[in-house]
Amino acid sequence: MARTLLVVDDLADWNPYYPSEQVITFEGYLAAGLGEPEQRVRIINLCSSYRYLSDGYYCSLLAEARGHHVIPSVKVLNDLGKKALYRLQLEDLSQTLARAFKAVDKHSEITLMSYFGTTVDPVFQELTRLLFERFSCPLLEVTLRYRQSWEIIGLKAVSHRHLDDEKQTVFAEALDKFSKKVWRKGRTRKAARFDLAILVNPEEQLPPSNRGALKKFIKIGRELGIEIELITQQHYVRLPEFDGLFIRETTNIDHHTYRFAKKAEAEGLVVIDDPTSMLRCTNKVYLADLFRTHKVPTPKTWLLHKGNAAHLDRVEAEAGFPVVIKIPDGSFSRGIVKVNDRKELELKVEELFQKSALLLAQEFLYTDFDWRIGIFNNKALYACRYYMVKNHWQIYRHGAGRIDSGNFATLPTFEVPKAVLDAALKATLPIGNGLYGVDVKEKGGKGYVIEVNDNPNIDSGIEDKYLGDELYRLVMAELLRRMENRSKGI
Repeated sequence: MARTLLVVDDLADWNPYYPSEQVITFEGYLAAGLGEPEQRVRIINLCSSYRYLSDGYYCSLLAEARGHHVIPSVKVLNDLGKKALYRLQLEDLSQTLARAFKAVDKHSEITLMSYFGTTVDPVFQELTRLLFERFSCPLLEVTLRYRQSWEIIGLKAVSHRHLDDEKQTVFAEALDKFSKKVWRKGRTRKAARFDLAILVNPEEQLPPSNRGALKKFIKIGRELGIEIELITQQHYVRLPEFDGLFIRETTNIDHHTYRFAKKAEAEGLVVIDDPTSMLRCTNKVYLADLFRTHKVPTPKTWLLHKGNAAHLDRVEAEAGFPVVIKIPDGSFSRGIVKVNDRKELELKVEELFQKSALLLAQEFLYTDFDWRIGIFNNKALYACRYYMVKNHWQIYRHGAGRIDSGNFATLPTFEVPKAVLDAALKATLPIGNGLYGVDVKEKGGKGYVIEVNDNPNIDSGIEDKYLGDELYRLVMAELLRRMENRSKGI
């Protein structure tokens, strides 16, 4: 597990706050570098000055040289030192600023204080969170002014030493939420060997794991010596506190889940889903070419390019009707339509081409159910039959204000037809060794891969219906093995 240190100029600077053995002086941190290097150390740099070549600047610089995760980083300090640098990272915040300041007097200059990405007024919370993701500082002073629109005209890292009593309380509460392990007392728990973050979105309508499954992951993980914490989008800057990241929120490339995966990978964490798998799985155009190259059995597939009517002629001639049209990054049956004639084909592709320059056309293979094979580290873990919604051709049916789904049946993997299992395993080999859910149709004794999902469902009461707790143990044990190997440099 990682150790957290708060570095101050003088221990007396910490007198207003709760005592902690993890508070040290910069002099003490400087001397600590003379001993054996430590693994997994987090530094919260609270020196009074961050100016170039000051103690605060050197604290961040030395932390990075020692392989410690530090906030603020040297890059952040350098960016904040020059308006031209930090303004480049503010250009996409206009909508956020407009929402936050729509009721604010446009003739006044506003100064906000961000405490570890939080602020006193909830109206400005989204803004301070976004700024903290880009400029991770314990305390950040934000100055705004209205010209033609609201603009950030000043960003400055400030010291906790200058806070009054009221702001000291806000600062302490924000630090408490940001890094609870600095303060945590209460009952003692067996020391965990590793820390794992599970990324979730409590508001997601169709999450990849329901609450029951998340509880099972936490319970089984702790039995194996893994301390697990559920995190959300707001905890981006806390990623280096952990040894691993397990994403249990629906992923996409143009989404914070991909940024989380990239940052976690850059920080040396074990990551499921890893960003490479996300890139490969979330785009059906990529998968179609990958499957063709590696001779993975799939339904006949054609690429459609916007503005090329010849592609539609070819689909009509070779596939006939009905035929299925897909946008490359659709999920949960969204962005997938079945067309029954040329007129409907032209109409639907015109709609879908507004979202993507390339579409896929795929021959229509009707089956009562799709196989879902869960694969982790190139081994099949579970198998489900997902049945079509009654009187519909898909597993999900999206209606006005509701989503219907078909029934399911969970089976042991040894009862899956060999052709289906072989097709699923063959499909994931060129993608990686992550956690995947492979959708396969079975027709005429053959398995046809529809797609590979990088973020497969593992829900309590569904995918675990046959294996029970053993499914969660298999997933957690593999994550543990990878974290052990990572700690050994393997």
